[in-house]
Amino acid sequence: MATLLHIDASIQGEGSISRQLTARAASAWRAAHPDGVVTYRDLGADPVPHFDSAANLSRGLPPDQHTPAQAESWALITELVGEVAAADTVLLGLPIYNYGAPSAVKSWVDHLIVPGLSIDPETREGLLGGRDFVVIVSRGGGYAEGAPRHGWDHATAWLPHGVALTGLEPRFITTELTLAPVNPAMAELVPMYEESRRQAEAAIDELWAPAVANA
Repeated sequence: MATLLHIDASIQGEGSISRQLTARAASAWRAAHPDGVVTYRDLGADPVPHFDSAANLSRGLPPDQHTPAQAESWALITELVGEVAAADTVLLGLPIYNYGAPSAVKSWVDHLIVPGLSIDPETREGLLGGRDFVVIVSRGGGYAEGAPRHGWDHATAWLPHGVALTGLEPRFITTELTLAPVNPAMAELVPMYEESRRQAEAAIDELWAPAVANA
């Protein structure tokens, strides 16, 4: 049975553009997989804790040697890796905060780097490859080529490297200038934002369109 892991990370609530776009993508996925299963995780409302010493040590000890703190961390690690391993498609909403990824997304990625679960300890081959990893990026400003802050989006540049050891390979759909409608100083950029969002929505609608057409 087809399974989607849908992850949101925005702290903006219902006004979040990334949440609106991942909801659109999840709806498109359901249309293509009417008998599929969706697992949802909200890193904005219920963030994964930072990867601390207990989590780190839990990866190198047998479970029967874990302290209570290490056992708790290990349970979360196995849950997070298990969610990805059980999914055919992973859908992540990635808003850009202070030119980088939300800290909850960084923590989620850190918990996925686990020899024996997501990485073969002998060959170092990633064990989570072979599934679709769709990332919906929402950027408040303009970072495209030619913009004054081109290259300042460090989240999109980092994520492929962050998950590389696991075998996951993200493909990105991006909308930018999302602050234009609410920031008077960016009012003249509203048409550019609207076009960027239109293109993102069109790309989302095409993700599983062949499956719907052949259903």
